[in-house]
Amino acid sequence: MRVLVIGSGAREHALLLALRRDPRVEDLSIAPGNAGTAAIADQYDVDITSGEAVARLAQRLEVDLVVIGPEVPLVLGVADAVRSAGIACFGPSKDAARIEGSKAFGKELMTAAGVRTARSEVVDNPAHLDAALDRFGPDSGEAAWVVKDDGLAAGKGVVVTADRAAARAHAAGLLDAGHPVLLESYLDGPEVSLFCVVDGETVVPMLPAQDFKRVGDDDTGPNTGGMGAYAPLPWLPENMVTHIVDDIVKPVATELVKRGSSFSGLLYAGLSITSRGPAVIEFNCRFGDPETQPVLALLQTPLGQLLYAAATGRLADEPPLQWRDGAAVTVVLAAENYPSRPRVGDVITGAEVEGVLHAGTSRREDGAVVSSGGRVLSIVGTGADLSAAREAAYQVIESIRLPGSHFRRDIALAAAEGRISV
Repeated sequence: MRVLVIGSGAREHALLLALRRDPRVEDLSIAPGNAGTAAIADQYDVDITSGEAVARLAQRLEVDLVVIGPEVPLVLGVADAVRSAGIACFGPSKDAARIEGSKAFGKELMTAAGVRTARSEVVDNPAHLDAALDRFGPDSGEAAWVVKDDGLAAGKGVVVTADRAAARAHAAGLLDAGHPVLLESYLDGPEVSLFCVVDGETVVPMLPAQDFKRVGDDDTGPNTGGMGAYAPLPWLPENMVTHIVDDIVKPVATELVKRGSSFSGLLYAGLSITSRGPAVIEFNCRFGDPETQPVLALLQTPLGQLLYAAATGRLADEPPLQWRDGAAVTVVLAAENYPSRPRVGDVITGAEVEGVLHAGTSRREDGAVVSSGGRVLSIVGTGADLSAAREAAYQVIESIRLPGSHFRRDIALAAAEGRISV
């Protein structure tokens, strides 16, 4: 099987490594890739937001499968263009990708499917903002305001705060930029990311994971695209994944089928395990980053075979997924100033070891690997349990040098110490 992966982050690096372990995958390409993926796949410079350009590249390379990593190409309909060219594609249609592209659409879909989620309200007029804020947050008896950009914001369009002024400032900034605002009720309880491979009404869950959005230890500072993640979740009740699939993911997949927008690809459910049971924070239409990195590190089932089956309508025929024993932890090394405008162009040393996945990197003409984005590297450690996996990841990250870089030191710590419960 010849596979083309679309994207340039650590998620795509993890996808390539997992695909390379599949004996049926004989050739790997990526567009555009980064300094790390260049070592394991042929790289091509292409506009990944152009369906025509991606389909043309896939035809030229004579690939059997295209795997689209980021959400933007999916929301823009790149998967539709690839399928129209007669090539199997792992990734939902433009219509189905609206589940992430518009949070308001996602909320409406969940309501129609009878799925429990946070109470919400869309504000598209600044004149209505203050009255809407009165109906949420501490003013209505909740712990905090949850203010979101209704569109795509790379994980950084959300503010959760008990400070009304901060909530209002974020919402007003979005409205001034022409972006509708989604206000949500606050959901208590630990968060879970559950990836499900979906083919119409067939839903196959992967290992649940937990990610860390805030930039600083103890969940301080602004939201980011994700500073780390771990899998599996030792504190999650054994039957919870089945409950989430049966009561949340399958009803949403079925509702999409009913609407003529059947989902084919990776449906990501972000949930809070509240005192009243699981509730959806959001759905995404692709593999999450950084959760993909630890989840795929533990996957034993051949990934190429799995994704191709979903892309060709044969997911129901696949055997149950197989997983390696133990745990995996991912820690993100970020550039100076991230999540604000990151410092780039600095030389990275000490990263040429196993378990280091590249994200915001490029190679200079002199051969040096330099930073080129906010989240620069993902370091993946594996071990018999979370404590061992943490130790492996942090041992590697401490040996990497990037001027001004920073990382969280508490990824998976509370879980490893048994301080999370449902």
